[in-house]
Amino acid sequence: MEFVLIAIAILVVALILGVSLLVGRGRRTTRLDDDATSGTTLTRPRPPAPPVEQPRPTGATASGLGLQDQPDAVVPEAPPTVELPPAEPEPGLVFDQPAPSAGRLVRLRSRLARSQSSLGRGLLTVLAREKLTEDDWEEVEETLLAADVGVSATTQIVERLRTRSMVLATASGAELRELLVENLTAVLGPDLDRSLGTSRHEGRPGVVLVVGVNGAGKTTTVGKLARVLVGDGKSVILGAADTFRAAAADQLETWGERVGVLTVRGREGGDPAAVAFEAVRTGVEAEVDTVVVDTAGRLHTKSGLMDELGKVKRVVEKQSPVTEVLLVLDATTGQNGVVQARVFTEAVEVTGVVLTKLDGTAKGGIVVRVQQELGIPVKLIGLGEGPDDLAPFEPRVFAEGLVGDA
Repeated sequence: MEFVLIAIAILVVALILGVSLLVGRGRRTTRLDDDATSGTTLTRPRPPAPPVEQPRPTGATASGLGLQDQPDAVVPEAPPTVELPPAEPEPGLVFDQPAPSAGRLVRLRSRLARSQSSLGRGLLTVLAREKLTEDDWEEVEETLLAADVGVSATTQIVERLRTRSMVLATASGAELRELLVENLTAVLGPDLDRSLGTSRHEGRPGVVLVVGVNGAGKTTTVGKLARVLVGDGKSVILGAADTFRAAAADQLETWGERVGVLTVRGREGGDPAAVAFEAVRTGVEAEVDTVVVDTAGRLHTKSGLMDELGKVKRVVEKQSPVTEVLLVLDATTGQNGVVQARVFTEAVEVTGVVLTKLDGTAKGGIVVRVQQELGIPVKLIGLGEGPDDLAPFEPRVFAEGLVGDA
């Protein structure tokens, strides 16, 4: 009988333990299911419930007034002030800050020293003579022609000076210099529009195509132009569409990196029009002020390459109108540069000329000749090899630099 009671007791205890285990397993499964429906997993524990914020006493002020009605109220403490360290520029991202272009030609006027010795000083020496003979006037003409002023402009200057011949005989050095500056300024076209189409218009950036033959300094001019625009506060994107010349894109990219300007480039030997199109598209999307495209330095004797230049312009204008076409000419090439210019104007509508290498190694009168023979204003001149030696052309300042001091 005792054994039966013991067996019954063991059976009862076993049943109780089995039921408790089943209940416990059911509870863990339910919790995981609940967690799953609420978005939590075993690897992402449920965040703790936010503390219940105690109601703030009404009427509380900085002096503690209004706290007397609720002496046990808990006022939450203000979060501690976090002091961040001062921001420091990232290494390697320090860009050049070019000076504005205004007044740049005045600062670079001394670069015309060699030109003024052959033109300005030569003319002043002849005109200062007490009585001018026909031989003297021929010497004036020879001086102007030697400075590459051109036949037409030389004739205009000599005729104007002849009408003032009586004045020349009694003029002082300063008066003579001013008279010569006025005559040179007049043939330089002071009324020509020399503004650059580099500003946004109707929600689109200004698009500048830079064209010219190899060796004229075209890619360098594009880099210097980017510095001019950045110095004047404009945002710029460069397009390296000169894909036929090795390292042209690398050279342009280096110029852009110096002033923090993006350069869009393609593979070497690729389609120049595609690169130009992508550069302008990027400029439109980025809402920059100006996109400057460096085109291939094609030879002016190859008509097929001239057709390619026209294609670049047409493709670009599917994104945004071209607002400026600048022709880069080497000032030391003289008449050959004028011939090049005429061919380029047949391919695209050139709106302005950039004369490079006009730092004393070239004859200053080429500016007059280019404008009169082409009917296109000189808008920029390069007066040195430095990064900021590209200046907007100002006729009066340029004439003063050629004549020099009395």
